[in-house]
Amino acid sequence: MSSAPDSSDNPALSQALRELDVILANAGVGVVFVKARTLVRCNERYAQIFGFDSPEAAVGRSSVELYGSEEDARDLGRRAYPMLATGETFRSEQLMRRQNGELFWAHLTGRLIHADDPADGSIWIVDDINERKLADGALSDLHAEQQLIFDHAMVGIVFLRGRRVTRCNRAFEQLFGYEPGELDGQLSRRWYLSDEDWKAAGDACYEPLARGDAFHAEMLLARKDGTSIFCEVRSKAIDRSDLSRGSIWITQDISARKQAEAELVQAKALLEALVQQRTEQLSQTVAALELKVAEQQAAEARAERLALFDGLTGLPNRHLLADRASQAIDIARRGDEPLAVLFLDLDHFKNVNDSLGHRTGDALLNQLAARLRAAVREQDTVARMGGDEFVLVLPLTDIAGAAHLATKLMALASAPFQVGQQELTVTPSMGIAMFPTDGDDFDTLCKCADAAMYRAKRDGRNAYRFFTSEMQAQSARALLLENALRRAQERHQLSLHYQPQFALADDGQTRIVGAEALLRWHHPELGWVSPAEFIPIAETSGLILPIGEWVLREALNQLRRWDDAGLPELSMAVNLSAVQFRHDDLPELVERVLGDVGMPAERLELELTEGAAMDNPSVAITVMNKLHERGVRLAIDDFGTGYSSLSYLKKFRVSKLKIDQSFVRDLTDDAEDRAIVDAVIRMAGALGLQTIAEGVETEGQLAFLHRQGCQAVQGYLFSRPLPAEAFAQFVLARTAPASAYAALP
Repeated sequence: MSSAPDSSDNPALSQALRELDVILANAGVGVVFVKARTLVRCNERYAQIFGFDSPEAAVGRSSVELYGSEEDARDLGRRAYPMLATGETFRSEQLMRRQNGELFWAHLTGRLIHADDPADGSIWIVDDINERKLADGALSDLHAEQQLIFDHAMVGIVFLRGRRVTRCNRAFEQLFGYEPGELDGQLSRRWYLSDEDWKAAGDACYEPLARGDAFHAEMLLARKDGTSIFCEVRSKAIDRSDLSRGSIWITQDISARKQAEAELVQAKALLEALVQQRTEQLSQTVAALELKVAEQQAAEARAERLALFDGLTGLPNRHLLADRASQAIDIARRGDEPLAVLFLDLDHFKNVNDSLGHRTGDALLNQLAARLRAAVREQDTVARMGGDEFVLVLPLTDIAGAAHLATKLMALASAPFQVGQQELTVTPSMGIAMFPTDGDDFDTLCKCADAAMYRAKRDGRNAYRFFTSEMQAQSARALLLENALRRAQERHQLSLHYQPQFALADDGQTRIVGAEALLRWHHPELGWVSPAEFIPIAETSGLILPIGEWVLREALNQLRRWDDAGLPELSMAVNLSAVQFRHDDLPELVERVLGDVGMPAERLELELTEGAAMDNPSVAITVMNKLHERGVRLAIDDFGTGYSSLSYLKKFRVSKLKIDQSFVRDLTDDAEDRAIVDAVIRMAGALGLQTIAEGVETEGQLAFLHRQGCQAVQGYLFSRPLPAEAFAQFVLARTAPASAYAALP
């Protein structure tokens, strides 16, 4: 929705908020707002996790449906509420249910919007950890299977590190006559007959183990009681590149075989066959154990990688980042040392993905990650939060050091990237928060750095900003306004003012032909709140949808009341926000409201900002076609402030271009503004579109617009936006005799 003509629009702020929506829509975790156990709003990832067709399909559903059972839902509430009520964040792993009935494990993070008033609802972050749970179960089974083999093997198995026993099975203890656990931590010297034998065995096995080969020997060893035992031993290093990690030894008593060889020469062939058979069995056992060890190591490595590192760039993910940051902050706190947290986000990165594809965008992110790693110190942490957002934690870094690094990173990120045949150039926006000035914990520092980054974007991008107390105050006011705005409609604090629109005749005369409905909010304590301030909050909070429907219905009802009072037939222009325009059921909503009010569609004109139309042109064309089929007229508002493509503009089913007041304001003094306005009017004429100029305040501006062929105007030269009754008085004063005033409602 647009603001009053006297309030300048902020394209940078609108762009930043749209990008925030994009980030939220592409977040790797589900985010949902729940009120009275009802889903009020969620992002795309949340809908995907639970199997909804879209976030809108989830809205209005009971959150109880998403648990394994009603008892599970009640149990979670009993556990979560005591913590949430204190203003803390609740975290839990919970068995949940998708729309198809499938149960899965999820990690839940919840927090009340307002700890003092649980009725205001809560925000929950949902992460699908089902695969990790399954992997943990498989790893546990693997451990159990390995232990079963270890415990019940028919041969003695012992693990040595530094030639000391770290673990052995019962068969090994029984072989040498020891009680359970008696050998734990003992030197392997215990089962050798002499120091010389012990040293010789170590010398003999070192070289094959260092090569990664198996060591095999027959040795005369000693039991605990001092008696000798002839054993066959096989050994392998756990890691040949690091023998300090130890080795595994498999030992079998072959005393009987040796005795039989000495006593029965004639049975030599049979015994040799038996030894060969046993050797093969031992080889298979060793191979099986080696395979299990390798599989276990690989599974542990994969699990650690998935849990702690970003799959695309290999940088630490948000979980490892939080752990490292907390440790760094603890060290900084104990040493009374500075620390900086830096948020980096690429400007307009969505354009790279949309125009060149996600594969190109991913390659660019990988190159950027490598540049960031190379630019920081060993003790610094560079992490990827998701999308094109990176976070740096910089211990022992003061304000000057953070500024120096930010300047360096701007140069690195702005240097061209070579992706295949494409040379790409992007710019970064960065926000910096300092410990302990801006916060004493990582979450607070993140919020501050994030706020500073968005200030850099609002200030024109390709810059860095430090967090300030002014940003803190703005965040607090934004929260205050959002909470107040939630009750503004039911408390009748919202109203509409109407600014008249005039047609320009060939002779320069003006005739009132319509009105633009403009939303106003008067709070009993805050006074009049500017639309430029509260409309962006309504868009980001989702309140714009019910408010927008109320504006549409109220404006058309007022038009009906003016018709009944005998005012000339006027058209009603109603502004659409980008959020409303992207909503699936907008054409149906407009058709329904027109039917309820009983107003012909041609009396309604919907105004859409140029930026909202170009955000997704193909979708915009579809929505415009549906509205056009219903007879509703469309106008592009604030034309010239965005980046319209003529190839799309000619496909848009619009009837009017609205020249932004920023070009009208200096028409009589600025040759460039005159050239732009003249070009817009000529282009519109060539495309068969009408033009209307807003913000007309002087006769000179009006005369220029008339000479160039602009068809309609509005602005303070004629009237400010007026309440409904004052608007009717204004219209009648220009079009009707005094007796008509008696007919006003």
